[in-house]
Amino acid sequence: MKIATISTFPPRECGIATFNQNLLKAIGANFPDNSYEKYAYVLALNESDDKDEYDYGKEVRFVIRQDHQKDYVKAASHINTGDADVCIMQHEFGIYGGESGIYILPLLHRLEKPLISILHTVLEEPSFIQKVIIQEIGRRSQRIVVMSRKAVEFLTSVYGIPRKRIEIIEHGVPDYERLPESQATGMGKFRDKKVLFTFGLLSRGKGIETVVKALPAIVERHPDVVYVVLGNTHPGVLKSSGEEYRDSLKLLAKQLGVEKNLHFINRFATEEDLFAYLTATDIYITPYLSRAQITSGTLSYAVGAGAAVVSTPYFHAEELLDEGRGRLFKFRDFDDLSGVVIDLLDRPKQLAIIKQKAYEYGLHLRWPKIGEQYLELARTVASTPYGENALKKIVDPEIMPKFSLAHILRLTDDTGIVQHAKYGIPNLKEGYCLDDNSRALIMALMAFQQNRSQDSLRLLPIYLSYIHYMQQDDGSFRNFLSFDRKYLDNIGSEDSFGRTVWAMGYLINCAPNNSYREFGRELFLNSVQHFDNLRHIRGFANTIIGVAYFVRANPSDEGMIKQLIKLTQPLVDAYKRESEGDWKWFEDVMTYDNAILPLALLHSSEITGDEDVRRIALESLEFLDRISFEKGHLTPVGNDGWYRKNGTMPVYDQQAIESMGMVLLYFQAYRITKDALYIHKLFMSYLWFLGENALRAPLYDHETHGCCDGLDATGINRNQGAESTLAYMISHLTVLKAFELEYEYDRSRDLIASI
Repeated sequence: MKIATISTFPPRECGIATFNQNLLKAIGANFPDNSYEKYAYVLALNESDDKDEYDYGKEVRFVIRQDHQKDYVKAASHINTGDADVCIMQHEFGIYGGESGIYILPLLHRLEKPLISILHTVLEEPSFIQKVIIQEIGRRSQRIVVMSRKAVEFLTSVYGIPRKRIEIIEHGVPDYERLPESQATGMGKFRDKKVLFTFGLLSRGKGIETVVKALPAIVERHPDVVYVVLGNTHPGVLKSSGEEYRDSLKLLAKQLGVEKNLHFINRFATEEDLFAYLTATDIYITPYLSRAQITSGTLSYAVGAGAAVVSTPYFHAEELLDEGRGRLFKFRDFDDLSGVVIDLLDRPKQLAIIKQKAYEYGLHLRWPKIGEQYLELARTVASTPYGENALKKIVDPEIMPKFSLAHILRLTDDTGIVQHAKYGIPNLKEGYCLDDNSRALIMALMAFQQNRSQDSLRLLPIYLSYIHYMQQDDGSFRNFLSFDRKYLDNIGSEDSFGRTVWAMGYLINCAPNNSYREFGRELFLNSVQHFDNLRHIRGFANTIIGVAYFVRANPSDEGMIKQLIKLTQPLVDAYKRESEGDWKWFEDVMTYDNAILPLALLHSSEITGDEDVRRIALESLEFLDRISFEKGHLTPVGNDGWYRKNGTMPVYDQQAIESMGMVLLYFQAYRITKDALYIHKLFMSYLWFLGENALRAPLYDHETHGCCDGLDATGINRNQGAESTLAYMISHLTVLKAFELEYEYDRSRDLIASI
């Protein structure tokens, strides 16, 4: 049995680091030679960019720099190619890079060894990203370990993780009787005092001020009381605020006249020191300010040492101090605290009973016993067939969220669809744009085709009315409109023009009634005179798709077929001019909305039958496919720099329209070739929205039914505007249509075979 662990590690001064070291020692204690170096190793997290930041021992085989994404990918490879049978990950949001530690997800998705994840924090009300991270950890872990019953409740009810995959193993504590005698002498000066004690990294959330405020009443009753606070300031707090919190506590004590009763010991204590302090303590206090503390190592240590504990009723304290193992007081209530402390100091026998109950309970928390539980769990996980490879992709419509227009309805008013949002709330300050209303029209038509959605039918006239309002007398289009319906430009971009032609062509091809078809035809034909003004290949591409849909509805319109051929030629010329060697593309740089270019040529060749156009379409598709799926999942060209010939492809900022374009491209390729591989790639492209992406985090929001605006280097752009949400909706509906086509094609093949 060999175990790889992912965690911070000493000499880094961090509670998770200490926990992981103790866990490895505890596991080693269950082997004959009482050593863990042969049976486990560490992949350690460093805060800085310096891999040599800490002088690690030989058990640390690999260092992950917290904010370096590539280190996480390399770490996964290190584990996969190593001799570990199972991997144990310590999870706390703050020790991993990216927003809320999101960088851990790509590592876990690449991991090919069984995984046990130990969650030190489980939030009842997580942020969107925090919830995503825990849910993804739940999906990738064979077992999740938590240290309290409340954590199990949250994981099942808030995060939807099956109970059968969750284990409760309580926080370990030292085998105090076996510890060597401490060299700490700090408690000697308190030999004749009644000692109240708190230890741990210092930060405002610890609530030390509540104890300081309680001291005057306690000291008045028991003048020999001292309150000792052991621990240095949290490194993050020290970096941002210095010793401001510690100094404020000293000032508060002075103002209350108890400065002589408050003592700070400013250092990171060893376990031997802690035992010395805890055994000399009359009452141990954890005055945390929030119920959300699901695990407290300091509380476990105090109970394990047989200390009498007084605590606020945070989740872990309520469980650990149950059945008379300690006393609770109300959050921030220093009067309640002083009453509890005075009562215990007045009744030494009651104090002794609490200590005895805590000591007896702490016996089963000793690290060797906890290590035995982890070792047994690791053996079980390692011996169970490792079912799903983390990188395996399954074409499965059952994993798709239920289609909902809730966020589209939220963004749409009687003018049109608002282009931007703050999180899931429409941002009316940004007004409307033609691009989004054209996409929204396509989406509404698709939704009506798929399921006869009455909501989508009611949306159609709104989007059509906006498009009509933005078309000028000469057939050109404006793009932007303010919330108070004032034009913000005179002529829209070629992109917005082409997308609107696409929408009108799509409407003409599949209108729900003749009135809509005639309306769309009028707007479409009014715009034709501007086809000759197009200069940019994406303007050509969008327009080509619209014209192709028009011709499908009007196959005998020779004039429009000639327009299609004419519009196609600039893309063909661009490809032949720029394509060379391995670079099979239309420009010397890949920018935005890239899939639209081969998609347009596939539409054109389907109408015209031009084999050269079809060849270029499939050749450029293959090139785009190769660079987009090089990492095993869809990685569109990022907008953070774009991809130049002979350059490096930027990973971020990834946009939803890129993924939508890939879905549409593979759909059209399947329609033309009937190659089922394109269905597979189509679905993989769609999964980008659900988390199969560079950060392994979903952009689709199951709560709002909107889609986040993009994938950034450190996390997700949480705004859910029209462009990204429509991109998701169109992709979702296209996937459903693709499965429908595949089913129909398979049935026809079977029928032909039977004949």
